[in-house]
Amino acid sequence: MSDRARQVLFGRNPRRTVVRLVVLAVVSFITFTWILIPVRAQGVSMLPTYESGSFNLVNRLAYTINAPSRGDVVAVQLAGPHVVYIKRIVGMPDERVAILKGVVVVNGRPLDEPYVRNRAPWNLSEMHLASDEYFLVGDNRGMSEGEHDFGRAPRARIIGKVLF
Repeated sequence: MSDRARQVLFGRNPRRTVVRLVVLAVVSFITFTWILIPVRAQGVSMLPTYESGSFNLVNRLAYTINAPSRGDVVAVQLAGPHVVYIKRIVGMPDERVAILKGVVVVNGRPLDEPYVRNRAPWNLSEMHLASDEYFLVGDNRGMSEGEHDFGRAPRARIIGKVLF
């Protein structure tokens, strides 16, 4: 390799360039292993908010200081260590949650959900969430109730907040 080609690839100070590359690789590894987890949406349960096949990042540090809140879209482990669902939080700890004719009712009041476009006439009896449970459901309520995974999830199963 000629000196000119080496200077173009590594700059004037090759050691500094190699150190920068190593630091970048380590920071990227840490970020995308423990902080931002890449996930791909599969299925239509979060339409129109997230398309099936869309690539999203989950911030695992989002809830280290603040607790999850109603309306947050979260990644949750419901069916094993490598299966991650993307759902929206509609019920908070210690609340009473029901679904009546497709409308989520929290503590006796219908929940305003502008992100829901279609509603099927789902019905779910009222339940009281425990002090560490959240009620999660997808945005596509036009699906039949049997084709949709939703329900209670303990805080420990919520991995983090979906960024985009």
